[in-house]
Amino acid sequence: MPDTPPSVPNFTQWPSFPFEGDLRVKQLDDPVATEPHRRGEGDRECTACGAPDEAYIWADERWRVRAMDRPTGLPMVLILESRSHLDLGDLPNLLAAELGVLTVRLERAIRSLDGVSRVHVNRWGDGSAHLHLWFLARPHGQLQLRGTFLPLWDSILPPIPESTWRENLALVAAWLADFGGRQLAEPTRIQWQAPASFGAVEAVGHSETAAAEAEAETARGTEAAETALGEGSSTFVARQRSATGSGGTAQGGGTAGSGGAVESGGAEEPDAAPGGETGSVAISADADVVPAGTDVPAGDAGAGAAEGGAASARLAVDPGPQVGGEGGLDSADSGATPR
Repeated sequence: MPDTPPSVPNFTQWPSFPFEGDLRVKQLDDPVATEPHRRGEGDRECTACGAPDEAYIWADERWRVRAMDRPTGLPMVLILESRSHLDLGDLPNLLAAELGVLTVRLERAIRSLDGVSRVHVNRWGDGSAHLHLWFLARPHGQLQLRGTFLPLWDSILPPIPESTWRENLALVAAWLADFGGRQLAEPTRIQWQAPASFGAVEAVGHSETAAAEAEAETARGTEAAETALGEGSSTFVARQRSATGSGGTAQGGGTAGSGGAVESGGAEEPDAAPGGETGSVAISADADVVPAGTDVPAGDAGAGAAEGGAASARLAVDPGPQVGGEGGLDSADSGATPR
């Protein structure tokens, strides 16, 4: 007794088969005597011959590569076509050799994409008389998509993002263009759209900039004030030195002048002691009292008071060593006549 054939073939139990549940086999139609013309045969127009190069992602003088008109479920689905209207068995030796090279090159380009594990290459040719080879990329790790049902899964799976799809097209086209031909697929343009948070970020940035500028301005003001104070102190000290030189300078052995200076007919020697030794003038800018007997010109004293405020200068004349037992100028009485 012959075995009863199963209702469905065994491949319906394969893990890669995309359907499950109750299935039944369709009734097979009777064969026809004459097959209908494919596209590009008889009076049917050839779609490939009438398509411009702009409909493809890459093209050269004899070959072109095109994609679907929209993303599908697989990472990449491409079709390699000859530019001439020829079927596979009609190719001359030159195009047949180039077909082998381009098949390997295109497979490598697709396999280089992220997330692609294998590339299936198929040729059916039942719909069009113009040669076209299919290249289908199987996603990495999707073992259920292995085998002959991958084209079915391409129609079942949800489409990949369009941005990813267009980026993959541009990468493959660039790979092919490295060996010749023209890259016709361009990368996706970046759509710059400011989110709502950009306004807050910009406001914070302006606040931080204003705070930094204010801090810098304060630092410049402080530096300017310190510079001005230093210049005022230097001017005050210079004027006190001038006062010391004009009002308390010993010039030889004459009589004391109206400003407290010791005048003589000889040469002018500032800070000179009677014995010929040069004394020293000590100026203290942090003293508040000017010792009695020290002559300070009225103009300089007024200027010093205006600039220093509470500060004044103390002038102390340090006499040189005594000569012959005679005392020099007393620091407390600069108006005395030296002996």
